[in-house]
Amino acid sequence: MDIRFERNGIYVDIEICENGFVALHNCSSVERPRGEITKWYPLVELQGSGYNHNDHHASKHTLCAPGSDLRYVGHSLARNEQGDLFEMVQATDEIEVKTFWQFYDGVKALRVWNEVTNISASRFPLEYISSFALTGIGHDEGGSRGDYSMAIPHNTWYGECQWKTNTLHELGYDPVNSFSMKRIALSSTGTWACSEHLPMGAFLQADGAMLWQIETSGSWCWEVSDLKNQLYLRLSGPSWQEHQFLKRLNPGETFVSVPCALTFGRDFEQSVCEMTAYRRRIRRPNADNEHPSVIFNDYMNCLWGDPTTEKEFPLIDAAAEAGCRYYCIDCGWYDDGPWWDGVGRWLPAKGRFPGGIKEVLDYIRQKGMIPGLWLEIEVMGIECSMAKEVPDDWFFQIEGRRVIDHSRYQLDFRNPAVVAHANEVVDRLVQEYGVGYIKMDYNINAGVGTQLNTDTAGTGLLEHTRAYLKWIDDVFARYPDLVIENCSSGGMRMEYSHLSRHSIQSVTDQDDYVKMAAIACNCMTAVTPEQAAIWSYPKRDGDEEETIFNMVSAMLLRIHQSGHLAELSKERLALVSEGIATHMEIVDKLKTGMPFWPIGLGAFGDPFLCVGVRCENEAYMALWHTCEGEETIRIPMRSYQEAELIYPKAFAVPMSYADGALEVTLSGVSARLFRLW
Repeated sequence: MDIRFERNGIYVDIEICENGFVALHNCSSVERPRGEITKWYPLVELQGSGYNHNDHHASKHTLCAPGSDLRYVGHSLARNEQGDLFEMVQATDEIEVKTFWQFYDGVKALRVWNEVTNISASRFPLEYISSFALTGIGHDEGGSRGDYSMAIPHNTWYGECQWKTNTLHELGYDPVNSFSMKRIALSSTGTWACSEHLPMGAFLQADGAMLWQIETSGSWCWEVSDLKNQLYLRLSGPSWQEHQFLKRLNPGETFVSVPCALTFGRDFEQSVCEMTAYRRRIRRPNADNEHPSVIFNDYMNCLWGDPTTEKEFPLIDAAAEAGCRYYCIDCGWYDDGPWWDGVGRWLPAKGRFPGGIKEVLDYIRQKGMIPGLWLEIEVMGIECSMAKEVPDDWFFQIEGRRVIDHSRYQLDFRNPAVVAHANEVVDRLVQEYGVGYIKMDYNINAGVGTQLNTDTAGTGLLEHTRAYLKWIDDVFARYPDLVIENCSSGGMRMEYSHLSRHSIQSVTDQDDYVKMAAIACNCMTAVTPEQAAIWSYPKRDGDEEETIFNMVSAMLLRIHQSGHLAELSKERLALVSEGIATHMEIVDKLKTGMPFWPIGLGAFGDPFLCVGVRCENEAYMALWHTCEGEETIRIPMRSYQEAELIYPKAFAVPMSYADGALEVTLSGVSARLFRLW
């Protein structure tokens, strides 16, 4: 039996073989020929403990067992509010696996996951299950040196969203036999899903691009390699091999894999646009993304975690004058002295706020802004008095000992007492203090997981991350208009299990405004424009061009305003106000726009960086020059014939349009924002 269909430009080809084996031959934006040996085309890879992994595979997740014994039971294609939901059911004598593919009307995207249920009378130990498995991702056999490329999203603290594109040959893969031991694989272990790479990747070839994201704040893995002259892709959450994950399924028990998403386009840029549309579709409906506003935060290049009433009042005045909507007091508000290893009770420090913190929060409201506070609710410092009072089962444990990372304990949100503590803190901030904005930070990596009350440490980590997300869901159910910023030392958890819930992401902690441009240029690959918060933090001793550069970095995204605004000259504060006003004039267009990169993605050290957002009949484009000297750049305009400088209006630069390109000359470290039509 053949199952062939097309949805939103995605072609699916599934063969039900005579023996019941389900072979996935195609899931792409073009029709492809079928493979000849169907066993290499499983819809699902699933490995159980003690089962024959019958393949010459090394570390590859291929020909897993009993996954290779799964046989067809049934399938369906049904409508729901998002589009079509395809479900395939397979089973052995021991397990049943349901595969789900959610399509989205009008978007070349699908969300994929698997559910495995133990249908036997004995316990089944699950070591690995793919969320998506596709063999035959190339347009022909072999994978010669120049045919295919991979785009890999490198990510680190202060250096988020730095994509590098290489051929498979450059990445160390060559077709040396009909199959290889070598795989191109990315994996992350622990509670920082993005500490080295974003949980994303892209496979690029002449007839299109396939982009994927794995939606988890915990451990994950993807791999590309070959099977009998065919390249394959496997996406998954945690596994025994990589992450010490093992789930012992009792009879009747079901395990749900980590969801993943794939989008398809003619090139990398279009696949990012499709992913942007998908991200908007899965996101929790919220007023903050419908009406994006500017946030002032007192931390970056400003108070650096040392807030006091005396310091806050002039900053509040200046932020209100500049046009900010939210004002967030960052870290330090809860401790009179060094606070890093003492966090956990979340009570205001009396020494910092002699009249009480409500005096400052009330003043923020008097100035027409919504007050906010910083939290790191998932941890307790090792010197926090509360950490000495509560039982050990509040925390991650390995070998019966509390996990400690960077002088903090990791709270375990599977514990109802921990959830009650977190609820008490949030309820107090919202109900007693009147907070409407929370910067929810997370600054440790708690490692492989916890062994307490679970099968393995990696399993405990996945259970905790899911319990934490349930807690976030419950908070938003109680306070639907509360804005909770997703932050984890900047972008260390910049992924869509969180960002499908949170309306805003702190992209980075980068405090060098020139380096910030390379992050701002690329961050729309990982986050929608209206969720991506970029710092603008003019220096006390800076000049007008420095202020302009700071503002341009944030104006196509969400402005995270900071810096000592009260100490700027009138001219420089006016440039901040103009930038915010210009941003607010176009933000309703940006929230539905799509990113584009006229000269390609940026990298640290590039002399010019450029990114834009396409709206209905126009586009907005940021251009940075990151080095000294005067230089001219020629920018392809594609479908646009006119351009104007919209920020800063009084600082004109030489520019001209000819032969389908915009030529702009910038001098020294400088930046400008343009409108194209």
